[in-house]
Amino acid sequence: MENLILGAFCLILFLFILTGLPLLGALAIGFCLFFGYGLHKGFSFRQVAGMAWQGVLSVKTIFLVFLLIGMLTALWRASGTIGYIIALAVQFIRPSVFLLLTFWLNCAVSFLLGTAFGTAATMGVITLSLGETLGVSGLYSGGAILAGAYFGDRMSPVSTSALLVSVLTGTDIYKNIANMARFTVVPFTVASVFYLGLGLALPGMGKVGDMVSGLYDLYNFTPWLVLPAVSILVLSFFRVSVKKNMLVSIVCAFALSHFVQGWPVRYLLRIMVTGYQLSDPQYAGMLSGGGILSMLRVASIVCLSASFGGIFKGTGLLDGIEALFQKLEKKVGTYLSILLAALFTGMVSCNQTLSIVLTHQLCAPFVKDRSQLALDLENTAVVISPLIPWSIACATILDTTGAPHEAVALGVYLVLLPLWGTCSRGCARTRPGQEKPRSTSHYPLKKDFPHRGSPFFWHSSQ
Repeated sequence: MENLILGAFCLILFLFILTGLPLLGALAIGFCLFFGYGLHKGFSFRQVAGMAWQGVLSVKTIFLVFLLIGMLTALWRASGTIGYIIALAVQFIRPSVFLLLTFWLNCAVSFLLGTAFGTAATMGVITLSLGETLGVSGLYSGGAILAGAYFGDRMSPVSTSALLVSVLTGTDIYKNIANMARFTVVPFTVASVFYLGLGLALPGMGKVGDMVSGLYDLYNFTPWLVLPAVSILVLSFFRVSVKKNMLVSIVCAFALSHFVQGWPVRYLLRIMVTGYQLSDPQYAGMLSGGGILSMLRVASIVCLSASFGGIFKGTGLLDGIEALFQKLEKKVGTYLSILLAALFTGMVSCNQTLSIVLTHQLCAPFVKDRSQLALDLENTAVVISPLIPWSIACATILDTTGAPHEAVALGVYLVLLPLWGTCSRGCARTRPGQEKPRSTSHYPLKKDFPHRGSPFFWHSSQ
């Protein structure tokens, strides 16, 4: 019964993707399937609804982050922050190396912030807009942004996903980061060469000089306009929480929009909700966007996927799958089993953090080396979820920056990590006598995250 339900859900997702129908519709059907499964198992309507609601409550802090991202991206556009950075950057950036620089810049900011969502809302928005100015399609720059955003999300010391993996496996986070750094040399190098080669292979770009000069007619440019972006970097260095960091940037951008650009307060309050819009078609695609309303789609995805997690946990829908993966490990090896488990949980959970937890739950019984398990989780569950189009980890990044969803195909660094793991680990099985996990618990305790909210279903923005 459980396998039938999960198989039906995966089939529905694939059909919606192939036909171009809204993914929210597929997730809504999935919710009905899982809700019906709970009723079939003997739970009352109220009990199953309570499970779903508990899942949603566990991610309640994410909605504050979405509000902040929407306001920040609108005000950065209205204040001229993005326009000014673009005007400065195009003087030094050649279109042929833009994709490589986009990848590197997003890698650097994500490592500093420790969050993919914060990176997308800041450097991601800037580099995609800059790419539009240079004539680089969002299809290409969106893939480089997606890959770079999860570079630091995977291995930053301030990333909650890295902390979650260390808690689940009972390992030291800094030793895990050292292992990840050594492992990532080859994938990072190959990805850099790919983006450089792709940039060189693209056809000639449009003329950017006229477009950039036109920005001076739209905004009053002053060096103070970089303040909202600089505040993000400086406060990140001092490890200020992402929410407070974004709030400071919003206040700076609001002040600059009013006092430098001359926008009325009432207008700024409106665009924080609806987004910044330019009437000039030459710049509308590059500089229009943002606003709280732009985040409604991904907020709906969060609600549905979080409710899935609550129903999974309450009904035990995945209990039988654990036994199947233990049998699979004996046939194909440890790493490939973890890889397949991460792919399965990422597709079903629609959520990176839940995918990490579920993958650990399915695979921890047959992996004895804690450090190796931590590395395998980082190279599978953490980076596969952003490659799944209907996952929050993918949809939020692309929606925030305005990149097309097809850009996921060019997030090559995220593909190379599990691929390199397959080449280096292959079908190797755990050797007898290796270290056993310190704890048999599949879930971290709340005391392990004293400065966070609930970590079980969400991490990137916290």
